[in-house]
Amino acid sequence: MNIVEELRALVGHNGVMEAADVATRSAGAYRPDNLKAMALVRPANTDEVAAVMRWCHAHGVSVVTQGGLTGLVHGGDANADELILSLERMRTIENINPVQRTATVQAGVTLQALQEAVEAHDLAYPLDLGARGTATLGGTAATNAGGNRVIRYGMTRDMVLGLEVVLADGTVVSSLNHLIKNNTGYDLKQLFIGSEGTLGVITRLVLRLREKPTTTNMAFVGLDSFDHLASFLKHMDKSLGGTLSAFEVMWQGFYKLVTSPPAKGQAPIAQDYPYYVLVESQGADRELDTQRFNAAMESAFEDGLIVDAAISQSDADCHGFWSLRDDVEQVMHGGLPIVFDISLPISEMESYTANLAKAMPEAVDPHRLFIFGHLGDGNLHVVVQVQAQDYMGARPKVEALVYGGLASFRGSVSAEHGIGLEKKPYLSVSRSETEVALMRTIKQTLDPKNLLNPGKIL
Repeated sequence: MNIVEELRALVGHNGVMEAADVATRSAGAYRPDNLKAMALVRPANTDEVAAVMRWCHAHGVSVVTQGGLTGLVHGGDANADELILSLERMRTIENINPVQRTATVQAGVTLQALQEAVEAHDLAYPLDLGARGTATLGGTAATNAGGNRVIRYGMTRDMVLGLEVVLADGTVVSSLNHLIKNNTGYDLKQLFIGSEGTLGVITRLVLRLREKPTTTNMAFVGLDSFDHLASFLKHMDKSLGGTLSAFEVMWQGFYKLVTSPPAKGQAPIAQDYPYYVLVESQGADRELDTQRFNAAMESAFEDGLIVDAAISQSDADCHGFWSLRDDVEQVMHGGLPIVFDISLPISEMESYTANLAKAMPEAVDPHRLFIFGHLGDGNLHVVVQVQAQDYMGARPKVEALVYGGLASFRGSVSAEHGIGLEKKPYLSVSRSETEVALMRTIKQTLDPKNLLNPGKIL
């Protein structure tokens, strides 16, 4: 059996890459290694995806679906005897409906491409994350991505109205719903959102759009205690009347990292405070929104919640503030990063991070600990940088500390990146035996041959 030729008969000559060519491609963000697979197939539409899946089902070939490869948990890794199904040719924005405020897209469309397309209609797709130029909409749905504005708009799950999915046997389930309210039986799309390609291949999506905000007010704030940090969040959320769109927190170590050479970012305020916040409000009335934002900041000063702040005066200021938060690549300088994406109750964060900092030197020394994240929705990113020669030995020790500290209050080992291979051993920290058993039942029902992304999550 000539696998490549049989697949080319389904998707065309240019739709298939042989194993040797696949091995020249990067395995993804922050990865030094390259892909491996028996072949990489690039269908151009749902019918071709279905044909490929029927072929794989008939021949017992496992399939790993890939989007933009911006995930950080090895969820898109394939073995040499598996087929990679890439959606990189499925990049059509099929329809933007400004009245219904929906967009119908193929799964390979990048997040940034949709954001830019809907701007022409004075609309916004509010999901946003640093990898916007590479991350695909199918991938963000398959991992239920969160990003920078969850505090206002929710996760990807809250933005998807309908899906078209190809099952393991090639069956096409087209549920391209355009309605916000539709309580007609089981909400089948939710099975596939966050399933990391283990239950079906998402090929098309109907996404909910919002009216584009026309004003943005931001501040970069220094605080002297975690208690004030939590109080400042409540204060701004209440004072801004529903327009709070981001509340990004940086511990001092991360702030110093992105505002000191070799980083190019300039420090908007001093580096002396234990906590920093990027706070953003988006609205529709420049004068009134600015007055309300400034009044909220002034009262925060008066109440002693914040000790220093730089308030944006232009779009350039806003871009500069965000560039500091998004400059995550700085953690690559000086060592190798072990990256974590967790969530826990805000009231537990101070003790959790303090205990982690205290325990870390016993696990690995030397090291550097950086903490930042979307604190408004309970999500922290923890990065432990170690020396390259210590990486393999340090990683399991660091994982045990980071994940073990979550168990006592059922924190999540994955806030927004998924489980993949990397977090699979720690799934029990966040999920009970009965929950995992039900997941296995669903997987067995939809994919009895275990062909779709085998070995991931479960």
